[in-house]
Amino acid sequence: MSPMFPRLALFAGLALGPILASPALAQGTKAEYENAAKFDERFNGKIFRQRVDPQWVNNGTAFSYRVDSAPGQHEFFWVDAVSGKREPLCDLAALATAFRSAGVTDANPNQLPLAAIERDGSGIIRTSAFGRRWQFNPASNTLEALAKDDTKTSARRLPLGRRLRSGPNGPESAIILKNDTAETLKIAWIDSRGTRTEYGELKPGESREQHTFAGHVWGFIRPDGLLFAAAAAEPQPVLFAVNDLQPGPLQGRRPESPRPPEGKPLTEVFLRDGDLFAKSPDGTEKALSSGSTKDFHFTDARFVSPDGRWLIALKKREGQHRIVTIVESTPKDQKQPKLIQIPYDKPGDAIDQLWPHLFDLKELREVPLDESLFPNPWEVSDFLWLPDSSAFLFRYNQRGHQILRVLKVEPAAAKVSAIVSEESKTFIDYNARAWLRYLSGGREFLWSSERSGWHHLYLVDSITGTMSPVTSGDWVLRSIADIDESNRSLLISLCGFHKDQNPYHIHWARVRFDGSGFTMLTEGDGTHSLSWAPDRKSFIDSYSRVDLPPVHELRRAADGNKLTDLEKADISALTAAGWPAPERFTAKGRDGKTDIHGVIIRPSTFDPAKRYPIVEDVYAGPQDNFVPLEWRTSFGNMTRIAELGFIVVQADGMGTANRSKAFHDVCFKNLGDAGFLDRIAWIKAAAASRPFMDLDHVGIFGGSAGGQNAMRALIAHHDFYKAAVADCGCHDNRMDKIWWNEQWMSWPLDASYDESSNSVQAHRLEGKLMLVVGEIDQNVDPASTMQVVDALVKANKDFDLLVMPGTNHGAAETPYSSRRRADFLVRHLMGTEPRSR
Repeated sequence: MSPMFPRLALFAGLALGPILASPALAQGTKAEYENAAKFDERFNGKIFRQRVDPQWVNNGTAFSYRVDSAPGQHEFFWVDAVSGKREPLCDLAALATAFRSAGVTDANPNQLPLAAIERDGSGIIRTSAFGRRWQFNPASNTLEALAKDDTKTSARRLPLGRRLRSGPNGPESAIILKNDTAETLKIAWIDSRGTRTEYGELKPGESREQHTFAGHVWGFIRPDGLLFAAAAAEPQPVLFAVNDLQPGPLQGRRPESPRPPEGKPLTEVFLRDGDLFAKSPDGTEKALSSGSTKDFHFTDARFVSPDGRWLIALKKREGQHRIVTIVESTPKDQKQPKLIQIPYDKPGDAIDQLWPHLFDLKELREVPLDESLFPNPWEVSDFLWLPDSSAFLFRYNQRGHQILRVLKVEPAAAKVSAIVSEESKTFIDYNARAWLRYLSGGREFLWSSERSGWHHLYLVDSITGTMSPVTSGDWVLRSIADIDESNRSLLISLCGFHKDQNPYHIHWARVRFDGSGFTMLTEGDGTHSLSWAPDRKSFIDSYSRVDLPPVHELRRAADGNKLTDLEKADISALTAAGWPAPERFTAKGRDGKTDIHGVIIRPSTFDPAKRYPIVEDVYAGPQDNFVPLEWRTSFGNMTRIAELGFIVVQADGMGTANRSKAFHDVCFKNLGDAGFLDRIAWIKAAAASRPFMDLDHVGIFGGSAGGQNAMRALIAHHDFYKAAVADCGCHDNRMDKIWWNEQWMSWPLDASYDESSNSVQAHRLEGKLMLVVGEIDQNVDPASTMQVVDALVKANKDFDLLVMPGTNHGAAETPYSSRRRADFLVRHLMGTEPRSR
């Protein structure tokens, strides 16, 4: 049985009595809790024409698709992808009659299970259904049974990345998972939050038919733990087979450069006791290096020039290798507590560092290099020898993340120079906004940077160092989806291009390496995803907003022109059932000039004559933007908490990503800011024209970085926020993982860490606080929460603490904790005992 997204978990195990007559406010009552628990059940099955899953044929010149058009009813369409002509596949009633005449007694014209559909120029249809292959002539309404059909339509592989997640539950279906590789693979279901749940494994050659729902995403995990392939189930059963272990395309990530060419060394080189030695054909050995120690030594990482003469070897200075120790009090497999130890470097720790060293394998000696351009590496990567062995390229990221360079080593001259040198007074977001992709064997490369104040792409000549913009303007490059080196063109995603739209909406464009031929491929007011024809000459553009149900269009790849409208989701039944539509809202931030964007969620029992406490869902991590962009029926925690009688809001303030560099830079050495001044201004502006929003009763909740933010609300802004639930917070950035915190707070550590620390600032807290932590959290050290507890005790502050035994990161999302969170917000913002009425 396929997993369902655990939306009912918020109130699992809660005994609900009969629904009582509600008082005037009817907030936080048993009825409201029941509404929240049954939200999905109440609105399930009321959306039609929502999905278009094309079944391409003839290399992409045509496709068919099935659409759910009414309860218990679906239709099939045939689309010519060249002309854009869209028409019903055939008369389904006539086809059902033909099936019944052929002995298929249960053929229902509203629910025909057609798959692997083909249609020729004369309109003859071939399709799989009822375990056979059939041929149907619409002109004569005649049906012919062909060979028995045991095949399944192949599943469409999905791009990998942070947005990989299951959609809403579609019709019950199946996905056939088949492992055609030589390795044993694990199977994973990816839920609507992007969380993986493993579902056993498949040995080489094995397959499994997995019950699921259309729209649910399944993936294969390699033995090294990498999820390398994913596909979504469809209304009809599909086959998802993998025959190699190469990962699929990434979405929203920096493009990977090709591996450097391996030359054959002129002499054998080996490692002994941390030093390098050369071995001649007659067995004579010669030391190439000396003096290595256990703390500073050469590694196995070596790169030989194509002509075999030059060798780059990496020498490593060992870091301190911090170990975090956690006690699991109640392990499932034994009575006594269990000790858990995990490698966990923290900000300020001594880290592993690597330096390239150059060796001449003809003269059997090291060639000293000037290290002044790479003195203090956080990371060295993207190694590449040019094909003629004239230079070795690598990327250098300096600790503190304010200097990032692409360096060139010319071995004959022992010269090191910077082809690109990025320097920032704040930070360089090396994870998401500093991409490198070598082209032409390294003679040029694509490089992304925020040097203009916006994230854009550049073409760099490795020989001359000339940098030419590929994209430019007051908008943000989001990803490179495809690189066509032969035609020197790119498919990119971007946001902020259309000034009359939400600046976070994803759009798509083509552009040539020299910046010419920039062509927008999408235009509709929403956030877009593309499904490409196999011949890449057309694509289906699907877009939506939180307040616009999905729209699907067929567009031409060459110029982005629309060929035909396919579908617009029909939510009339959903609206008639009382579904609470979310509202987009925009207001000025702290500076009175910058637009801040967010959403407002109302309960399904909303009455504009009432006053509703406000709850903010916060996550202000600088790595992304977080307000929902796409249409959904449920917005998770926001919807479930709103159903209790709250107005729930979320907005992206300054310091979050995917706007200008100046917008992002607000977070630098300033995570305590968390965009509060922008979001408070936004909430006040929303309430100014919405008298049902009660500014005297505002609460907040969040997890991880959002947990740090939620507690910070009561430290720095307790005049506005009255209650907060902080889950698994990184309350002091020195206690959390090194890579995430030094990225924004920099290195070396300074007073800014104290200023952003909830532990150090705990004495300033006012208001009602609930802390939640998983006992065995291996993402954020649980000691981060316990140090806050210690500081609150010393400051004589009242607070609630919930420690969840045997629970990892995100403890507040467990059924018990999420119910406690809801109760806490009801109790302290509504002034009533939960479910007491």
